[in-house]
Amino acid sequence: MKRGEIYRVAKPPGNDPKQYRYFVVVSRDALITARFSTVICAPIYTAHDGLSTQVAVGISEGLRHASSIHCDALMSLPKSVLTHYAGHLSTQKLHELKEALIAALSLADDDDELEESPSMST
Repeated sequence: MKRGEIYRVAKPPGNDPKQYRYFVVVSRDALITARFSTVICAPIYTAHDGLSTQVAVGISEGLRHASSIHCDALMSLPKSVLTHYAGHLSTQKLHELKEALIAALSLADDDDELEESPSMST
């Protein structure tokens, strides 16, 4: 299992109405190979709204049709449910995923926010 790999998960967690959903692994490789039983994943939906937190994917990544990775809906999944490998992201798509994660987690300006945050001052 590696970052950027796509897996089909039967009976996805939460209130997902689908029988199965595709997820892409977004955890860093060090966490994936560690003893932890879970990894962080982003769900893949057919809807693509053009948001900076979404990455367009499709047939070339092992999916059946055009879809979108939604980095605003990250979740921790047990490694044990990631058994049906579907495909992986190219180097370019991994870069797009990184940018979408930065946008979703608002990491681009973290240094500025930490310096200005009143809760961080003593």
